[in-house]
Amino acid sequence: MMAFTKRNILLYFRDKTSVFFSLLAVLILIALYVLFLGDMTLKSLPDFPSKKALLMSWFIAGILSVTSVTTTLGSFGNLVEDQANKTYMDFYSSPISRVKLVGGYILSALFIGFIMCLFTFITAEIFLFITGEALLPFNKMLAVVGVILLAVLASASMVLLLVSFFKTSNSFAAASTVIGTLLGFVAGIYIPIGSLPDYLQTIVKLFPVSHSAALFRQLLMEAPLVDAFANAPAEMKEAFQFDMGVFYTINGDKTSMLFSVFYLAGTAILFFLLSLLVMKKKSK
Repeated sequence: MMAFTKRNILLYFRDKTSVFFSLLAVLILIALYVLFLGDMTLKSLPDFPSKKALLMSWFIAGILSVTSVTTTLGSFGNLVEDQANKTYMDFYSSPISRVKLVGGYILSALFIGFIMCLFTFITAEIFLFITGEALLPFNKMLAVVGVILLAVLASASMVLLLVSFFKTSNSFAAASTVIGTLLGFVAGIYIPIGSLPDYLQTIVKLFPVSHSAALFRQLLMEAPLVDAFANAPAEMKEAFQFDMGVFYTINGDKTSMLFSVFYLAGTAILFFLLSLLVMKKKSK
């Protein structure tokens, strides 16, 4: 299984086009933020200390959550291509079991998603350092790495179920484009969740990627939030956090970090089981 996992990882990184399109949604988000989204968000908020650092941390958190989905989605392109080209028939005739074959696809997706998210996080920290912003404490960095792993697990499970229904590379590419476009809205990057109508807010809260974004925001924005609202009422700080998707309200109750962790863990387990069930039926 490890040899098959290595094969999928090498295929992904050798295909520069695949890597590029895995990061395309992220690159588009960065371009939009630099060109006008950043200025629009800055102007829409009142002046307060550490405003720029706060919004930059908010944006980086959204980027990390989106990257966890797009990179795992791109890595599963090998699975779709193998199915489209009937390559899997050659694998089935080999001594390796089908369970190990599926495990190889999953492990490679987890590895690729984790490495790409980690690279994105390190790049963001270097950018913050260059621009004169404070770096995260070491313990917070470790916590972010833990959330990256959890976000990748949840994203890979959802993506695996999705790609199990694709039969051609063209349909997979089209779906990847649509998903990459929608992720910016789901993660609350294009428009903060507090600016959305109630029914759209409910939809956003249901998506696991929103909870991974919330976890990243709670960690990355903690210090800037303290500076920004040091002399402001607690109600103002809480309202800002709800509007920007740092926390959510469900049935009138504020979600906690633990709630989002369990939500992502539950998502990973549920969708992996559904994916394996679907793929088992297809292999019969």
